[in-house]
Amino acid sequence: MTDARTAEADPPWEGLHGHELYAACMHEARAGNRLAMNRLVTELTPLVWQVARGNGLDRHTAEDVVQTVWLALFRHLDRLADPRALAAWLITTARRESQRAGGRKPPPVPLTDELAETVPSTQPAPEAEVLRAERDRRLWAAFAQLPQRCQELLRLTVLAGRVEYRLVADVLRMPHGSIGPTRGRCLQRMRGLLDAQGGSA
Repeated sequence: MTDARTAEADPPWEGLHGHELYAACMHEARAGNRLAMNRLVTELTPLVWQVARGNGLDRHTAEDVVQTVWLALFRHLDRLADPRALAAWLITTARRESQRAGGRKPPPVPLTDELAETVPSTQPAPEAEVLRAERDRRLWAAFAQLPQRCQELLRLTVLAGRVEYRLVADVLRMPHGSIGPTRGRCLQRMRGLLDAQGGSA
């Protein structure tokens, strides 16, 4: 019992980062350590999430994809020998699951005029929605004009929220120290594209 409490208080991955952290967690997860599984999920879910959302899925469907990807990983954890391949495996699996989920979306339920009158609206006012839609249209139009490398970098460092630069560097095979400056140049280029459209958002 003492050994179990000690392992929980001071896990073998404590203080590790990047590939070393993933390797230690994967080793423990293979032995059934749920804390190690939870640590992997905490560290890498933002990466899986941004891939799902980047494939055009709504929030609910993206959540389903994230769950499916993690279940698949833990079912096949013994087959993934190299922790350096973990991020690439997650990205590939998330893309495949996102495309599969995106292809089986149910058709929208028609809303009759009579029903619409009885349902209170939870949406913004039409004027605000028009402005938001136009802003988003210009942002995504500018984003689509960026080089593919910039798009991938911004998806990982901006859209994913809390993904660490170390992981981004691993995924994109870039030096860790170049992520920040490259991100800044990509954002500056996007601002220039927005300005050319008639003003930034």
